[in-house]
Amino acid sequence: QVQLVEAGGGLVQAGGSLRLSCAASGSIFSINVMGWYRQAPGKQRELVAVITSGGSTMYGDFVKGRSTISRDNAKNTVYLQMSRLLPEDTAVYYCALDQRGLRYWGQGTQVTVSS
Repeated sequence: QVQLVEAGGGLVQAGGSLRLSCAASGSIFSINVMGWYRQAPGKQRELVAVITSGGSTMYGDFVKGRSTISRDNAKNTVYLQMSRLLPEDTAVYYCALDQRGLRYWGQGTQVTVSS
């Protein structure tokens, strides 16, 4: 089994920054994809950013240029640095890990951006 523990959410003013982290534990294989998704009330969950174990990244269009995803493979930890936050970035942010055809989710961390 895989466990994902997120940290770093909270309340921030528009234009501010936040750094999310997610530590994975359990049966982690060396080849995987870790990343972040978000879900706002009444909306579908959407991709924010993902990063492969080799370092390739992909971002959702709405965060390009405002966020950077990175990872520490030795710690099985993924980070999301978000800047120039907007009120519409308010959502629950979920960490995810994909490996061997399975996706694991964290419990989610709330990010609220006030205007």
